[in-house]
Amino acid sequence: MVKTYQYKPQGVCARQMEVTIDDGVIQDVKAIGGCSGNLQGISSLIRGMKVEEAIGRMEGIRCGAKATSCPDQLAKALKQTL
Repeated sequence: MVKTYQYKPQGVCARQMEVTIDDGVIQDVKAIGGCSGNLQGISSLIRGMKVEEAIGRMEGIRCGAKATSCPDQLAKALKQTL
């Protein structure tokens, strides 16, 4: 079953993330704000990936001195879908 989730990231430039998942597999990721090219690249790389694998690859990544990053926030968004 295809389902779309919205997430408001904290501590990063992106203002909103939208993730579409079908049977545990990421179908699409969209972000508003943030580094457009990087977020498009991340979206392209994780499309078709199982949610758990994407979480494992992105969780804990930091952006400079920040305690989080857009990939880390995306992992948090994905965790909420489980």
